[in-house]
Amino acid sequence: MEKVLSLPKNYKVEVIPSGCCGMAGSFGYEAKHYDMSINIGNQILFPAILKANNETIISAPGTSCREHIKHSTDRNVLHPIEVLWRARKGKSHKIL
Repeated sequence: MEKVLSLPKNYKVEVIPSGCCGMAGSFGYEAKHYDMSINIGNQILFPAILKANNETIISAPGTSCREHIKHSTDRNVLHPIEVLWRARKGKSHKIL
């Protein structure tokens, strides 16, 4: 995804070295796993997103990842295809 999202010349991609967001499909929605899923996200992913300025685009390919990030950080999260679609407008952006 880093290479694909770097295709627009006016976009700079920063990969968050976080691994899993903690949701893993429906795993993190289950009550017995909820705290674990939040703790996994809080290790690296959520703090990096919360540090990013509001102009930074947050992107994740997985549906559960996008929902988990939105729920946990209150940031909108785009699928990579949505990012590429918006790139055609020519604005510069940083992407996490």
